[in-house]
Amino acid sequence: MIAPIYAASPARYDSMSYRRCGKSGIQLPLLSLGLWHNFGSRKPFEDVKDMACHAFDHGICHFDLANNYGPEYGTAEENFGRLMDTVFRPYRDELLISSKAGYDMWPGPYGNWGSRKYLMASLDQSLKRMRLDYVDIFYSHRFDPATPIEETMQALVDIVRQGKALYVGISRYPKEEAAKAYEYLAGHDVPCLLYQDRYNILDRVPQDNGQVDLAYGKGVGFISFSPLQQGLLTGRYLDGIPSDSRMARNTSLKRETLTPELLDTLRSLNDIAARRGQSLAQMSLSWLLSDPRVTSVIIGASSVQQIDDNLKSLDNRYFSDEELNEIDSLSLNLNFAL
Repeated sequence: MIAPIYAASPARYDSMSYRRCGKSGIQLPLLSLGLWHNFGSRKPFEDVKDMACHAFDHGICHFDLANNYGPEYGTAEENFGRLMDTVFRPYRDELLISSKAGYDMWPGPYGNWGSRKYLMASLDQSLKRMRLDYVDIFYSHRFDPATPIEETMQALVDIVRQGKALYVGISRYPKEEAAKAYEYLAGHDVPCLLYQDRYNILDRVPQDNGQVDLAYGKGVGFISFSPLQQGLLTGRYLDGIPSDSRMARNTSLKRETLTPELLDTLRSLNDIAARRGQSLAQMSLSWLLSDPRVTSVIIGASSVQQIDDNLKSLDNRYFSDEELNEIDSLSLNLNFAL
């Protein structure tokens, strides 16, 4: 008898905690795995498989994707399809798999934004790449100011009714439009499961503009991405710009971002983390999870070791009032420019 390629750890749910997603029946792991970077065609598939399996072995059963994740576009979903065929197929009913559409994916007027045509075509393509009959969650990835919100939301409703998604969500919508989306979806018996936005110690826009409170009040879960602000909160930049860092490449994270003021703040935050027995990255994740309104935090990873380091953030999610006030005084006075 040929041994299976992968057998999930029997203890996979023992150390992970889960939170109710709004007023739904769904519970999410406190940490979810995002496949935005490091899971596409530029990463060896064995590394992709090792990270995904290691995450699942530690209770991370939610995998977050989008049509254009890679790099290159679509290749993270293609690799996830390979994972389904090689290791995850027996565990499909234990996995919560999400994808999205809303950013540029193919040329022309029908490969971007929020039209019914784009959303439905994109999801069909995503399902083929991931070798799935349905996704658990399908998001409108961003608000489209040129398309009536009713068209976008009705597409999400119909996607659920067609059985191509079990739940729907929205990402990065302005507050007023998010409220309209929640109302439309609830009125058509397909309530919004999740609102997704960037949220971290340095970038608190969803807290400041009321998005977190709005989602919570409407019974919608809130899931944060970029919890480490593209690596600024990992501790990599405490002594300057490493030559192999994202900032050194001067692409999505510009060199001019690391001002003396920001560097001082990062070092002070790192001192607080050290007093707590944590790394800066672990404290940053713990800080998000200390808010019960945050259902889950999407982590990225480039190695199994990074996943393990992030999992340690679950060990100490309690902050004293003094610690919270000190963190607030540092980050809120920074006026961090995104």
